[in-house]
Amino acid sequence: MDLKRFLINKLILFFMLSTLITVAVCLIGSAFDPDAQFGYKTMLAPIGYAALCMLPTFVTYSKKELSPKALLIRKAIMFALLEGVMMFIAFTSKVIDTSRIEVVLVIAGSILAIFVLVNLFVWLKDSAEAKKLNRDLEKFQELHR
Repeated sequence: MDLKRFLINKLILFFMLSTLITVAVCLIGSAFDPDAQFGYKTMLAPIGYAALCMLPTFVTYSKKELSPKALLIRKAIMFALLEGVMMFIAFTSKVIDTSRIEVVLVIAGSILAIFVLVNLFVWLKDSAEAKKLNRDLEKFQELHR
């Protein structure tokens, strides 16, 4: 994949992450601290989290097509890095009560859920693009027979 296409995909990923992280923060916050009050600046936190989560995704960049095994290994490394980044944020935050094991487990689980959802959305998008390309190719081949 060329760098331009890779960066466009990362931009799409950033907006997906921002949305899913916002939903996760809302659900987790509602469950563990429903009476908390925040200022407007706090609404930007998920965007910052999404930006930090973008860094580990560069592990998957390659100029050449990756083999399925290589891609799986890179995705596993990326997931471990994502968990590490988000856990670092959680444990250094003054507002996240990481002394409660259930909070830590829910955060870890939400990172896994977001990772799975993002990969599912990307797969669905790529699958739709591949189907369209195949249909276009079939039409092209029919015209030139």
